[in-house]
Amino acid sequence: MQRSTLPLHGIKVVDFGQYIAGPAVAMILGDLGATVVHVDPPSGPLWDSPANATLNRNKLIVGIDLKTREGLAQARALVEQADIVVENFRPGVLSRLGIDFTELRRERPELITASIPGFASNDRLRRDWRAFESVIAASSGVFTDMGLNRVLMGVNPSFSPLPLASAYGTMLAASATVLALQARECTGTGDHIEVPLACAVMEGLTYNSIKIDDYPRRYKTQRESEIERRRDEGLPMDVSYEALQELLDPFYRSYKCKDGRMFYVVCPSHKNHAKRCLQALGLYDELVAEGLREEDDTYLPVSEWTSDVSLGVYPLPKYWADKIAARMKTVFLTRTAKEWERIFGKGQFPGAPQRWLQEWISDDHAECAGLMIEVDDPVYGRMIQPGPMAWLEESGEAMLSPAPRRWAGFNEAIDALSVFPAKRSSARSTDKQAGWLDGVRVLDLCNVIAGPHSVSYLARFGAEVIKIDPAKPLYDCWNTAIFGMTHMRGKRSVLADIGSPDGRAVFEALVKSVDVIVWNATERQVKEKGLDPDGLKALNPDAIFCQLDCFGGVRRGPRTDYLGYDDLVQATTGIMLRFGGSMETPEEHAHVGTIDVMCGFGAALGIGAALYQKSRTGRVGRARTSLSALSGLAQMPFCYDYQGRQPFNEAAGPQVRGNDALTHVYNTAAGQSLLLSASEADIPRFAKVEGLEGVARAPREDRVHYLTGALTKAAAQTWLTRLRAADIGAAICEDIETIRSRNSRSADDAPGTGNGSYSFSVHHDHPSGHVVTQLDPYAIRPAIGKVYALPPAEKYGASTRRVLMSLGYNAEKIEGLLATGVISESWSREYLPS
Repeated sequence: MQRSTLPLHGIKVVDFGQYIAGPAVAMILGDLGATVVHVDPPSGPLWDSPANATLNRNKLIVGIDLKTREGLAQARALVEQADIVVENFRPGVLSRLGIDFTELRRERPELITASIPGFASNDRLRRDWRAFESVIAASSGVFTDMGLNRVLMGVNPSFSPLPLASAYGTMLAASATVLALQARECTGTGDHIEVPLACAVMEGLTYNSIKIDDYPRRYKTQRESEIERRRDEGLPMDVSYEALQELLDPFYRSYKCKDGRMFYVVCPSHKNHAKRCLQALGLYDELVAEGLREEDDTYLPVSEWTSDVSLGVYPLPKYWADKIAARMKTVFLTRTAKEWERIFGKGQFPGAPQRWLQEWISDDHAECAGLMIEVDDPVYGRMIQPGPMAWLEESGEAMLSPAPRRWAGFNEAIDALSVFPAKRSSARSTDKQAGWLDGVRVLDLCNVIAGPHSVSYLARFGAEVIKIDPAKPLYDCWNTAIFGMTHMRGKRSVLADIGSPDGRAVFEALVKSVDVIVWNATERQVKEKGLDPDGLKALNPDAIFCQLDCFGGVRRGPRTDYLGYDDLVQATTGIMLRFGGSMETPEEHAHVGTIDVMCGFGAALGIGAALYQKSRTGRVGRARTSLSALSGLAQMPFCYDYQGRQPFNEAAGPQVRGNDALTHVYNTAAGQSLLLSASEADIPRFAKVEGLEGVARAPREDRVHYLTGALTKAAAQTWLTRLRAADIGAAICEDIETIRSRNSRSADDAPGTGNGSYSFSVHHDHPSGHVVTQLDPYAIRPAIGKVYALPPAEKYGASTRRVLMSLGYNAEKIEGLLATGVISESWSREYLPS
């Protein structure tokens, strides 16, 4: 298949990026068909890593010295040919070198420019900091709020080598750039987009920063209750890993198998998954005989249940959790992890073996599905690299054979861009600021996090979203009502039984009324609902369909139709084993939605590419992404292999404090933790830091010892001031609660884009009846396109009647559908069942 079939064929990109985020955005645009020229300093990239082979595939690399008159002229000549320009320096750096985006866009209004700084340009405190990955993570609470496990184990702060800020920033910037590109097809005008990495990581972890006052006790897990108890009683956080496992839900934990490999089960919350799991293990009947129940309506207050337990509701009470887990442990020891993987996959309930990243890179499914691909790199030879992050079904095959990076001279680079005519402005004047997706109607069929979050993201740009869920819920209210407070913002909610004839009619009417349909489902489920290419063509041939799943790739693989969630991808791709440190001690990577949200942004990217293709060519595409496809981006610094590769020995385990002595978390005199983020090139700068003059003299193997002793002699803020004066990267390890309290305001119908790097809104009149504090939709900051403040999530079913009326149903017909249970206006009396 030719690259000319790809949606961004003919689009020209100039990439000034360094490290991960900027180059990764341009890589994704190149994967989707754009022609990309990457600009490096004459001395080479600022980050010397084999990962650059992945980040610069499908690119011509040209060395240019922007500090010379000739180099600046060459850079400006490249930009003159470009549709899109990407950079990720500190705010103002590129402008001071002579590449001023405001000036360039004044000359060429059709140009789209993307800046991805560490901190927001309107953050006066932090915008000039050396914002390395770890500095952003420490400043944004990532290391201090690494999840309940680490809190209970007393490992706080806790270092992680995953470049989460860059990964989220990449997907946000790539999706925003493509959405701006499709808007340009309508308006003739480009845009300047800023995506600060600090804002990106906050958005990526938004499900972890929400605060719900008077949070009902039924949603608190054993771990949360144990943390409360220890704090109330003044007890230390010193729970062992082994003891911690007994605080986990039996359907949300790892079990040792016959071959010694751990197997991760993720079957909480769903009406059928836990039951199928117990049936496959041969435990269901005996547990029911002993009193295990399934409540008819788990959305009633717990005080109205007929029992103290209901299978499929998270979390289970301790008595039942302990009983079920003990028996599951015994049964798992009777088969190998691979056997259990097949049983779970074929049985349609989620579970997966724990694997190391090295195993995933060479996994049969990863290879067959195109989730890992081979590229003949000029430096490392035959490499295995992550495959596409998002694609269109009809052209994805062309993305599986990317061109390796290639160095070129300026003349060859300018010739490559000149193959396609430069876009010139055809702007239509308007006095009204518009969202990139104003007028686009989206039907959201999704559940849990990744899918619904992708559609909520589209809503901030003006998309009109209708969310449809079953008339009777498949998931418990922890999964729907709690997560929905975040991903239901900006949506109208409809509840309908689309499996019934009358419900199917409602569904088909909705499908015919929209421009985009999004569903996180397997291919089997898509076909069953008539949303496969032939089925959708019969209903709405102009609609773009976007599909997300767990293990899907461009091609089918052995596990394509297996069900799964974020946690299973963490287990499958090595994230849990790295975080936990060994096969015996796997840990989920701390945060709810770590890869889910990233995948949601990937779906938005695919939708943007399909919308652009449709506007430009009239072809209606089917967008795809998967959790597994995004796992490579989350592990970009080490997700590759080639003959002679260094060992897979990146920082791993709960006791790791950094990558090395210079990127490391240290204790200080006042008890606060300080993240130092420096490189060998910074060693001479330490001579200017009072109290750290000896770093240059300390042998490399003794640096941790030296810095550990030296940094305890002053408070964290003192060190921060001294290190920043020497332009050395450092940050205090902040916590989410402090960040939220310092940066919250009463909800004011503003999206928060003007509030620096951190911005929360307090909803005192939230529809739930609780006071809810939430992160704002603020990471994407266009100069022209409008970002809307999303209203709070309405109660599920609140718009059923209004939406059906808009489809032509009269009051009598609606009442009849309500009476027969085909549709519903609510799952519960309370918004957040108690």
